[in-house]
Amino acid sequence: MMEGLVFNIQGFSLHDGPGIRTTVFLKGCPLNCKWCSNPESIRPVPEIMSYSLRCVGCGRCVEICPEHAITIAHGKSVIDWEKCDRCLKCATVCLTGGITLVGKRMSVEEIVAEVEKDALFYVNSGGGVTFSGGEPLKQFEFTEQLCKECRSRGIHTALDTSGFCEWEKLERVLEHVDLVLYDVKHLDPVKHREWTGVDNKVIVENAVRVAGKVRTWLRVPLIPSFNDSQGDVKKIVELGKSIGAEKVSLLPYHRLSVTKYAGLGKGYLLGRLTEIPEDRIRNLKKSSESAGIEISLRE
Repeated sequence: MMEGLVFNIQGFSLHDGPGIRTTVFLKGCPLNCKWCSNPESIRPVPEIMSYSLRCVGCGRCVEICPEHAITIAHGKSVIDWEKCDRCLKCATVCLTGGITLVGKRMSVEEIVAEVEKDALFYVNSGGGVTFSGGEPLKQFEFTEQLCKECRSRGIHTALDTSGFCEWEKLERVLEHVDLVLYDVKHLDPVKHREWTGVDNKVIVENAVRVAGKVRTWLRVPLIPSFNDSQGDVKKIVELGKSIGAEKVSLLPYHRLSVTKYAGLGKGYLLGRLTEIPEDRIRNLKKSSESAGIEISLRE
């Protein structure tokens, strides 16, 4: 029975493809984007996340920690991340969710059973399942089997990917995919590496191949001072038009994930970076529409 590492299954998702969908988030990602909205997805292993607001200061985590990395201060648990060896024991005894386990081993059958619970919503809305992350291709054999099983049950199947993967692996997964949500961050290789940790050569090459094989929507996370200029957006939109993508979705930067970094014992790399004003986002959308390809926001 094939198993993979999942960190969330989100029902009634409205922004990960057409209709009402179930989004399955797989753990592990080869990129390290400075703005990542799911930092708990990056490491390909189970880990803990702390939520101070949920903690009642019971001390159960303090008692079980073998490294004495947890203390109680002002009625809340405090983790010394330098001492923590990620043994995960604290998460197993926390009763309130003050410390939770991120990453669960699940079989293909277990995930498909969860996805099928909302089958009626898919039929009535034109929805389905979307496999996201992290980067689902980091677990490409598992993702391949998930897509295959869902599609065999008549469930519309979408893959949300950065495309940073060997083409041979990606091509195998695409055989069982109805739609690809393809993330394109920047077309300048130097800037792409600076902000994501990897070069974009393979990503751009695979974008051309994917769009020639499967329905494709390009997705652009709009990040201030990185890719939010009209010139940057125009180049990506032109790429989408040239490769035959159906549309380009602009996804404005938000700061909702900042607390996640603290909960993982990480620092947020973008500091005081602010969200893009709504009127500027609308102007970017309007100026992009002249390229002759559909432009959407937050989808």
